[in-house]
Amino acid sequence: MPLHPEIAGFLAGLPAPPGGPLDPAALRAADEARVLPTEQRLPLHAVADVTARTDSGEVPVRVYTPTAAARHGVLVYFHGGAFFLGSLETHDHLARSLAKETGLTVVSVGYRLAPEAAFPAGLDDCHAVVRWVARQGDGLGWDGGLLAVAGDSSGGAFAAAVAARAHDEGFDRITHQVLYYPSLDLDFDPDRYPSLRENAVGYGLETAGLRPFNAFYLDSGADPADPRVSPIRRPDLGGLPPALIVTAEFDPLRDEGELYGRRLQEAGVEATVRRYRGANHGFVQHFSRIAEFSDVFAVTRAFLRGH
Repeated sequence: MPLHPEIAGFLAGLPAPPGGPLDPAALRAADEARVLPTEQRLPLHAVADVTARTDSGEVPVRVYTPTAAARHGVLVYFHGGAFFLGSLETHDHLARSLAKETGLTVVSVGYRLAPEAAFPAGLDDCHAVVRWVARQGDGLGWDGGLLAVAGDSSGGAFAAAVAARAHDEGFDRITHQVLYYPSLDLDFDPDRYPSLRENAVGYGLETAGLRPFNAFYLDSGADPADPRVSPIRRPDLGGLPPALIVTAEFDPLRDEGELYGRRLQEAGVEATVRRYRGANHGFVQHFSRIAEFSDVFAVTRAFLRGH
């Protein structure tokens, strides 16, 4: 099917990107300017900004409690943004929707960003917050059972890398991983996956933009051959938590996400891959209100409850 007409109309109305080098500060400010005022956001039982004191230092997190129940499972969320964009604010609406629709406490992580923080600072923050959640236990109202990691785009790369690192360290509390159109291979050869050619131009995220947008991260010391950077490069995926991988038909990153799902399955890991037809990269963050895509949180809930 073609790109959804509402997405196509939105993309057609966007101004041409400015020329010259990317300016992280300007791009971040533009992202923050689009955030809804607090009074217009989805209400929940409680939303609190907390400082997680971890082995990686003090990490800002936002804790979303869906109901007044004393105990919930927990989902730790890592926002996307090519490792240099995104914040607790830009992904606040996504975290609220996840908390409401899954019934889980969502802990959204304000990890350190490139280029100010060199690799692996952001990844270390994400991993440390998961450990912090497990230590906090009663303090967060965690029921001691479900503990999922999730992320969109570059946050999906962090979720996959955190799940793998936890497995390697013998930390077996992570029960699920949820990856929304994840960026899993930072080798930007445009011939590595067909979707990089098929969806190269006209769908929001463009193949030619992948290298410059990720350059802040790569130039900070992140090596694309390192499985911590490109989780699809991990040679053995056995023993990892069950995975839900959501991809978009018109996303240059579609094929690497789907290949990762197949490799997990081949390694004996339960992996569900769901491709959304007519969708583009970023649709969970920007277009989940569209009827054809609105069940993405219900799909996430069913996956988490079914394992």
